[in-house]
Amino acid sequence: MKKTLSFNYEEFSSASRMLPEDQELVAAALDAQKGSYSPYSQFQVGAALRLANGLVVKGANQENAAYPSGLCAERVAMFWAGANYPDVPFDTLAIAGSDHGVLCESPASPCGACRQVMAEYQKKHKTPLKIILVGSKRIRKFACVDDLLPFIFDSLTM
Repeated sequence: MKKTLSFNYEEFSSASRMLPEDQELVAAALDAQKGSYSPYSQFQVGAALRLANGLVVKGANQENAAYPSGLCAERVAMFWAGANYPDVPFDTLAIAGSDHGVLCESPASPCGACRQVMAEYQKKHKTPLKIILVGSKRIRKFACVDDLLPFIFDSLTM
């Protein structure tokens, strides 16, 4: 049986066309790239996570010569928030990627491991986690992780 899968997202030509709270998160993700340690790939990623209480947590990718010992920006932010605010739901995560210091035209998309971690926190808190992917020519906003990872791994029934 053939089936079709579809998903929705919003696309913006610039952050100025977004809601003020999303503009703030985009700016925070861009700023978070300053904390990137990426001497091997020269690909700087910044993530900004807004919690339900309004707090914004930043993360940046951290590389290591003993690959794959590094960690993606998204997981840096989510794990820090999860460890320090375990009972506060995640609201929105913005991600920005730059290659050799230049913001990518198309938004960088999170890896599968990061998507699965996003899905885990979304499930844990029983609330949709919105995702904003930032590029210089376009910004995409997804209403929940399911739109980025439609077949989420789930070893437990809901």
